Amino acid sequence: ESLHEIQKQVNDLWQNLLYPVTHGNETDGMIYATCEMKPSSKIDNNKPQVTGQVLFRQYYSYGRLEAIFYLDGFPLDNNQSSRAIHIHELGDLSNGCDSTGGHYNPFRVNHPRHPGDFGNFLPKEGKIRKYKTNLFATIFGPYSIMGRSVVIHEQEDDMGKGNNKASLENGNAGKRLACCVIGICSKNLWEEKLPEVTDKKKR
Repeated sequence: ESLHEIQKQVNDLWQNLLYPVTHGNETDGMIYATCEMKPSSKIDNNKPQVTGQVLFRQYYSYGRLEAIFYLDGFPLDNNQSSRAIHIHELGDLSNGCDSTGGHYNPFRVNHPRHPGDFGNFLPKEGKIRKYKTNLFATIFGPYSIMGRSVVIHEQEDDMGKGNNKASLENGNAGKRLACCVIGICSKNLWEEKLPEVTDKKKR
């Protein structure tokens, strides 16, 4: 019991060091983050040039992570396959999306059980407009995704069912089309985009 209490105190300390926040501020305990998506400098010009944003919000300190995927630049052909989106370990774009490392996998488990294995997204009319809740990743604590990257892949995620080593590491999702680094932002972007991704008539 004493060890459990020490672990809780250490985690609370991590949370306060990584993002101290007080209730009653202008966001009322809700923390917002954005990832400004850019095409990888390592892909050919004939590949989709994906831009847009992946937005996050989470209530401090034990709320579940929510995300908005607001992305453009996919082919207009509605017969295309879904695209895998994952959080990668590094926020290093010095060599395009190739320098973002592998999947963020702090618990050393197989894909698709990494915190940022968001799954597959099917573009419609060249766009992805999706709102997801109750995600396993977190902005807070020692396993924070802040400063890491979001990567969009060329292919569909096989969800670990590909019967090979790569399937258990990355879902055989193929080349990295676009990526971005996650950083803190104001609530303005979230409030601007949320109505569009939650309005059923627009999807």
